Order: sequence, then C-alpha cells, then structure tokens
Amino acid sequence: MNDQPKITIDGKDYAVDSLSQDALNQLSSINIVDRKIADLQQDIAILQTARNAYAAALAAALPKN
Repeated sequence: MNDQPKITIDGKDYAVDSLSQDALNQLSSINIVDRKIADLQQDIAILQTARNAYAAALAAALPKN
C-alpha cells in the first residue's frame, strides 16, 4: 500500500515528496491564501448579519405613517 501524501492538481495526482521546492513554496502560498479567503468570507458573513440587524433596528426606529 502506498501511504505517501498526494495532492491532486487539475485532475492529476502528485506525490508531495516528488515536488520541487518551488512547487512546495507555491503550494504553501496557495494554502495560506485559501485560509485567508475563508477567514474573510467568515468576516463577511458576520458583517452581513450585523448589517441586517442594523437595518432591522433602523426600520423599527423609523416613524410609522
């Protein structure tokens, strides 16, 4: 059984230990950026929820005609 870590890129599997240092650096950068994107998407969801709450509070604070 082959237990070497692999990564799939564009549908092709690569053994991680066969990648060049440059490829490993690029992979690391992609992982960092992906984590940052996920964090920012979570921040957006939090901010959208807050915005919705503010909009509901504004609607409640407006005069009723």
